[in-house]
Amino acid sequence: MSSTDESSEPANSAPVEAQASTKTDASSPPDIVSLGRTVKDSLGAVQTAVIGLFVLALVFALDAAAAFIIPIIVAHLLDRLLSPLVRWIGKIGLPTPAAAALVLLGFAGIIGGGAYYLSGPAMEWVESAPRDLQVAEYKLRGLTEPLDKMQKAAEEVNQATEVEGEGATRTVKVQESSASEMLMNQTQEFVSGLLIMLFLLFFLLASGDLFLRKVVAVLPRFRHRRNAVRIIRRTEDHLTHYLATLMLINVGLGVALTAAMYLLGMPNPVLWGAMGGLLNFIPYLGPLVNLVIVTIVALVSFEAVSYALLVPVVYLLINGIEGSLVTPALMGWQLRLNPIVIFIGLTFWTWVWGIAGGLLAVPLMATMKIFCSSIKPLRPIAILMGR
Repeated sequence: MSSTDESSEPANSAPVEAQASTKTDASSPPDIVSLGRTVKDSLGAVQTAVIGLFVLALVFALDAAAAFIIPIIVAHLLDRLLSPLVRWIGKIGLPTPAAAALVLLGFAGIIGGGAYYLSGPAMEWVESAPRDLQVAEYKLRGLTEPLDKMQKAAEEVNQATEVEGEGATRTVKVQESSASEMLMNQTQEFVSGLLIMLFLLFFLLASGDLFLRKVVAVLPRFRHRRNAVRIIRRTEDHLTHYLATLMLINVGLGVALTAAMYLLGMPNPVLWGAMGGLLNFIPYLGPLVNLVIVTIVALVSFEAVSYALLVPVVYLLINGIEGSLVTPALMGWQLRLNPIVIFIGLTFWTWVWGIAGGLLAVPLMATMKIFCSSIKPLRPIAILMGR
């Protein structure tokens, strides 16, 4: 009996060992799969971190290189706006460089002459702004009296709950640049950027379709060339139409505001109309700033507060007609942007580039939408940006 049992033990132990080895072999592939998933997740996290760092570096690079990038962007936008006029003059028989020089001189003359004409009234208003604010505050004292009482009560509460420290705190005064030095630096940056923009704009207008021909020559296949020409032409046409329509709308708004301010008896009506047309390039914020300025000037200019408040009412009426009727009719739904996208883009570009970023925010976002709509894989982005 004992020998039989002893002989049976190795026979039974062999299947057990085979089953154990089978289990070990079966359990090893899941370990490899889980290891592969872990590596994949780690690579995805690293890729996300790299993309985030790249975006942050790009934002800071845009801020640091603003004096170089902004003139280039303005030159390209103006090239899209003025290139049809250059081509039209070229059809008459004038060479393209001469037509570009003629258009550029005319455009610079109109902008420079208008700025020179409005500089005098603008400087007078800037000098009298503190006094005008006091006068406007005095006339609106009856309307703002409840707010003044609330502010005074809040100040009394703060004084009652304020705890004085044991020792006097030391204040460190940091020496800052004087106003004249800051103005000189900003003037130098503006002049240099203006020169860069004008020279680049001339070369872009004079070159015509040079870059398009270069892109076509680089591509190896005819199908790729045809698609590139189609995309570039479509983007250029839509962008030219958008910029021309936007310029026409804002110029018309400025003319309407000038006529309204003149009929209401406002001083320097051309100045307020020009400011209304220019600030309308900045959605929401621009019209609001101009509305506040016009209201202050009206309160200073007219004795009756009721008549002075008629000026901002007329301004809001004209701006409302432009925003709700004129712009949708001329711009079309395909070129209009989502208000949320406009607000986010306006906030971002104003934060990066200040006033210049606010003026360029809508054209930049419109360019991005038009470009994405021309390329099939990027059309969902254009749909999200659209209205």
